[in-house]
Amino acid sequence: MTYRELCLRLERAGIENAEWDAVLLLERFCKANPTLVRLTPERDYTEPALEAAVQKREVRYPLQYLLGEWTFYRQTYEVSPACLIPRSDTEILVEEAIRLLPRGAYFADLCTGSGCIAVSVLCERPDTRCVAVDKFPGTLEVARRNGERQGVDDRMECLCADVLLPTYVSDRPLDAILSNPPYIPTKDLEGLAPEVGAEPQAALDGGEDGLLFYRKILQMHGERLKPEGFFLFEVGYDQAEAVGQLGARAGFPVCRILKDYGGNQRVVYLAREEKDAW
Repeated sequence: MTYRELCLRLERAGIENAEWDAVLLLERFCKANPTLVRLTPERDYTEPALEAAVQKREVRYPLQYLLGEWTFYRQTYEVSPACLIPRSDTEILVEEAIRLLPRGAYFADLCTGSGCIAVSVLCERPDTRCVAVDKFPGTLEVARRNGERQGVDDRMECLCADVLLPTYVSDRPLDAILSNPPYIPTKDLEGLAPEVGAEPQAALDGGEDGLLFYRKILQMHGERLKPEGFFLFEVGYDQAEAVGQLGARAGFPVCRILKDYGGNQRVVYLAREEKDAW
């Protein structure tokens, strides 16, 4: 199979960035040089693993799972079907956490998934420590390996717990709670793109109105924050104001909304009182 043939197969499968996918697949399964791939589009690649991967991609299996890793912020993370795929929009949350966390901070990353939020913050802020929480042991194991991979595992406790329950998270007060929880309304799950539908449903399903996790986290874990502590939530494009209202009712009336690179409201900051950092 040549690069040109591979691009054509992916285009016919409805993959928007077929050429980019093709280069990454050839690099991963054939150890091909990305520059040379484009310069020699008629070169034939015969590795069986490539053909198997292409067949999966043709039915819209996520590219990231095929590659086994994905770049997020300034790091490269292991990804698997056990966790949500890291997305660039979430980097807004990471950037704000890096900026706002006080010196020597201790924070929680709830619904940690691959651990990309917690690990990226720890990498950029070596003065901080965190507890990364997820309900599923297999998912938490991916986060743990990513912490080891980036050399921050000595500052990252991994805790298997359900954040929807008033369960133990930490016996220490927290400077911040960060979370990219499931936020897609249950009724909208069936209409997702095939690639998104292949990700774990538990990482997507935010309940009837998409706000279940925000409501519960605010109710059950807000008391773990220091008086000057704050929340940073990733939210759906139309959920920011609703999450702000939930925060106000839970005793966190200060609300700031940040937009992602596409101009959508994506991150909500909630606190009890104003901070000079803003």
